[in-house]
Amino acid sequence: MKLVIFIILLQAREIVDNRINKTEIQIMDVKIKIVETAEEYQSILKIRKSVFIEEQKISEAIEIDSNEKKSQYIIAYFNETPVGTARWRDVDREVKLERFAVLKEYRKIGIGRMLNDFILNEIPASKTIFLNSQETAIKFYIKLGFEVVGSPFTEAGISHTKMIYSRNNNMKP
Repeated sequence: MKLVIFIILLQAREIVDNRINKTEIQIMDVKIKIVETAEEYQSILKIRKSVFIEEQKISEAIEIDSNEKKSQYIIAYFNETPVGTARWRDVDREVKLERFAVLKEYRKIGIGRMLNDFILNEIPASKTIFLNSQETAIKFYIKLGFEVVGSPFTEAGISHTKMIYSRNNNMKP
């Protein structure tokens, strides 16, 4: 199993961007697309509940928030199974990325990076992009080109830090 995951990870790094159309990316057996149906939305809610409510013990009232209808969502499939999601929304003149979630058994194979890359390709270059990273994910986002700004703060009982994406910053492998 480890050898298969290692090969998949190597193949994912070799294929930079294999666009099917403007709303999908497919790399190996991973497909990422914009959520368009009620069924897909229910799938992302299931992923978020698993990651945030069950694993991280965040209240459902906090996780399923007033920004649900204001946000754009994407879903990641691995072998046609929904395994990851993220969303973004306009906040004043900026764009906020949030709710990145990958099911535990599908982490560390590049799906989080693919979700991030998909969203960044959807946002106009003129927009400032930011997110509030959980402290445990800061190194991951730094590798993707984000920079820490400000001091840590608590959100949903978890330490977070605001990070801004720099389009001039080269992502690291």
